[in-house]
Amino acid sequence: MAASLLQIIYFALSVLIILIIVQAILSWLVVFNVVPRYGAMANFIAAINRMTDPIYRPIRKVMPDFGGIDFSPMVVLLLLLVLQTVVGNAISRVPV
Repeated sequence: MAASLLQIIYFALSVLIILIIVQAILSWLVVFNVVPRYGAMANFIAAINRMTDPIYRPIRKVMPDFGGIDFSPMVVLLLLLVLQTVVGNAISRVPV
């Protein structure tokens, strides 16, 4: 029971990490005009932003302003990777 719950948490963290990486790459592509800012792609990017902004918001409140460079995705990724490592270690210690 506990192992399956930890595996679900581990999977959710993996999905969240992938989502943040995709959001960061898409934001770079929009900035460099590789991806258009209109149409279906804009709706997709807006949906990803709506999913990730609540995660970034507490980090953005604490971090200083770096003049247009947003380091909150990197900080969130590092925290999620640490949390994923902790959950992974807990999974390996739970008896089957």
